[in-house]
Parts: sequence; C-alpha cells; structure tokens
Amino acid sequence: MIDRAGWDKTFSGYYKGEVAFNADMKAHTSLAIGGPADVVVSPEDPVSVKNIVLLLGRQHMPFLPLGGGTNVLVRDGGIEGVVIKCKAFGRIEIIHDTGDTVELFAEAGVPLQKLVNFCKDHGYAGMEGLTGIPGTLGGAICGNAGSYGCEIRDVLISVVILRADGSLERFRAEELGFGYRSSRVLPDDIVLSANLGLRKDDAGEVAARTDEFFSRKKSVQPIWERSAGCVFRNPEGMSAGRMIDEAGCKGMRFGAIEVSSLHANFFVNRGDGSAADYLALMEKVSGKVMERFGIRLEPEIRIVGKG
Repeated sequence: MIDRAGWDKTFSGYYKGEVAFNADMKAHTSLAIGGPADVVVSPEDPVSVKNIVLLLGRQHMPFLPLGGGTNVLVRDGGIEGVVIKCKAFGRIEIIHDTGDTVELFAEAGVPLQKLVNFCKDHGYAGMEGLTGIPGTLGGAICGNAGSYGCEIRDVLISVVILRADGSLERFRAEELGFGYRSSRVLPDDIVLSANLGLRKDDAGEVAARTDEFFSRKKSVQPIWERSAGCVFRNPEGMSAGRMIDEAGCKGMRFGAIEVSSLHANFFVNRGDGSAADYLALMEKVSGKVMERFGIRLEPEIRIVGKG
C-alpha cells in the first residue's frame, strides 16, 4: 500500500492534482458500494496523467481508470493500486461550424448530461436519446452508452487515448470497434478527449425531443436512486429487464440490495449495501432467469477490485 511519504518520494514534481489515501470507494461510485482503494487521484492536467501512468508502470503498480463510477461495482475488498479519475478535464469547445453541422471538442471528465444539455441549449441534434444517462463522456465512450436508438458512437469523430505505456494516440471512431455497450478501449486505457459531430437543428425541437426522452426514462427507470444502471446485458433480440420481471424477480432482495420495482434490470442500494449482497442477488436473479428461459444472463455492469 502506498502512503504519503512513498507517494511524495515517487511523484513529487511530476504530478499536480488531488490525492486521497485509503479512499473509500463508496464515495466514488453511484451505488455507494466498495471497499477502500490504496490511492485515488484526480490529475489537474494531461501531463500529470501521463507522468503518473509512466511512473506507476516503472513501479509495477496497478492502476484503474474510473469515470463517474456509474456502471461499476467495486468489491468489498477494495482496489489495490491507484484509481485515476479525470474529473478535472471538463472543457467543451466548438471547433468547427460549417453552417449545417458543428464539431465539438470535449474532455473525458465532462458529465455526459452536461454535454447533452449543451447540445440541447444550442440546437445541436444527435445526442437527445442519451439524456438521463449518468457518468462522464469518457465512461460513455468506453461502454458505448446508448438508449432510445442513440449511441455515443453515432456522434463520435475521434477519440484521444493515453495508453498504459504512456503513448498518446488519436483513434477514428470506426477504429474503436464499437458494439452493444462495448468498445475496443482497453481496461487500462485512459480516454482524455473526443471530437463529436452533430447536426444543427431548431433549438426548440432539440429541447422538446430531449425532454420527451427524459420524461420517458424517468417513468421507467429509477434514475434518482442509488444504482449502477443496467445490471445485465440484453440477450440478442430480447430484453433482460423483461425476462427478469417475467421470472418473478421484481422486489427480490438480498441484504440492502433490491431489484427495482420500476425496472427489473436495475438493482438499487436501499441502505448500507455491500458488493457481496449485490453479487449474491445477481446470481439469484440469473438463476431464476435460467430456470424460466434457459438463458444465462451476462453482466453489463463492470465488476472490479478484490473480493
């Protein structure tokens, strides 16, 4: 485990930003679940990110990039090594305006909903269906976030990624192998920024579509409760939520973790829930669906840390 003295000895002069030791991951995840991480850092600038990745590599010390912590379950044993958050990277800029289209530059730490609202306010069409999805742009890119027929890949032009060896690469969107809630972004890649292309439209119409999608979403998903979004991936041509519902799992509970009565593919933390509770409920629900449909559900949520 790294302490303050060890950190200062290794990183002094190479890093600017926040540092927290033995940091409770409950404070860094939307589920409010997870044991402590050895260190959680929030670098101030790309140079600090690159320096920390290079120095951690030389120390053979693991690190975990983390966005908004909204689609992740941290096990109760916590995380060994360093959690790197790019929350300080929050710029949105208009870089090209052609009349009918616009190209935006956005850093990875921008909350996805801030970007959706920026487009809503300016009349930029293409992201309306992403309203109500929590987390950061970086996390949305890694998991190809989407809803209502819209995915983040639909508006991406290019993405800048810092690799684990310290190299900086720009990828065209088509090079990142986007699929259903997936991409070729590696677990130790750090997304730094992206360029996005959007259509210009009437601001009122963009706002109306965005608001309509949001109203629909909040009526069918527990977006105000402590959850990590969808727990299981949808099997091809099927809805995991509907299968869980039809298997009689709505309201099922393990410890403080409960299958939402609003949307069965959301598990909500009703109190001081643990990762062990969450994983046990996943297994129980998966078993019920297997009995009912003969299909084994696969996790959509990312599970990290020590058991």
